[in-house]
Amino acid sequence: MTLAFIFPGQGSQEIGMGKALADAFPAAKAVFEEVDEALGQKLSTLMWDGDIAELTLTANTQPALMAHSVAAMRALEAGFGLSAKDAAFVAGHSLGEYSALASAGAITLSDTARLLRIRGNAMQSAVKPGEGAMAALLGADQAQADAACAAGRETGGACDIANDNAPGQLVISGTKGAIEAAIAWSQANGVKKAMALNVSAPFHCALMQPAADAMAAALAGTQIKAPAVPLVANVSAGAVTDPETIRQNLVKQVTGRVRWTESVQYMVGQGVTATGEAGSGKVLTVMQRRIEKSLNGLTLGSPEDLEAFAKAIKG
Repeated sequence: MTLAFIFPGQGSQEIGMGKALADAFPAAKAVFEEVDEALGQKLSTLMWDGDIAELTLTANTQPALMAHSVAAMRALEAGFGLSAKDAAFVAGHSLGEYSALASAGAITLSDTARLLRIRGNAMQSAVKPGEGAMAALLGADQAQADAACAAGRETGGACDIANDNAPGQLVISGTKGAIEAAIAWSQANGVKKAMALNVSAPFHCALMQPAADAMAAALAGTQIKAPAVPLVANVSAGAVTDPETIRQNLVKQVTGRVRWTESVQYMVGQGVTATGEAGSGKVLTVMQRRIEKSLNGLTLGSPEDLEAFAKAIKG
């Protein structure tokens, strides 16, 4: 069995996330404590006992999801002797790329938490509320999504493919008017379903350039080491280990497309047969079934998940 660890992005957050791991594994508890200290905020209290609306604020969601993911990986190593070093690759969806890098030792946990706080604030403030939008194009192929975006750009606004999540599941992002035009084009041209998404900002499109600039400045002062195993990057859908390339990709990723379908296909092409989704939810595990049915997808969110995963991997 050839393994890859994968790490979820925004949308997987929930109140209570990671608490069972913290209660069961001192190594996991230590992760939440370090993140709290790095941010100067009791983020763990918000995650476990707070208000979901506050947790869903981008500046909170991003470090929270990372903390749960890294806690799962630290608990897996402490309790079952498995770590990122046992995988062929790590990969993460959008902010999950930071979780992957922290888990593979490329960026320290404290630095990762601080970077994601900056990233969340910068992405939220890049576009004024109400000016941007995102939409899911369900059943669309690449050519249809490209055409929808072209129709959107005819309004004079930005409109880009933000996420290629799985076959028939593409997400577009841009100005509100451009997204409305792209939805109208899609509905008139055979796309199964085109629907606006309830999001706080238009992520992964040209409108995020101010956030990309902020991340370039933040990352310039952050030490990045070569990860223990290659990272499959969102923007290239290929394996990288060079710290400077990783730094550049993390900046490009803010405005660039999350090439998740291609990333999974790349890993499968390199011999990966199983994935462990570390952290909250199972969004990536579900999506990869649409990409490659032969992949064995396991989740790593709770102590029970970790035990089942270790048993499956070790036999």
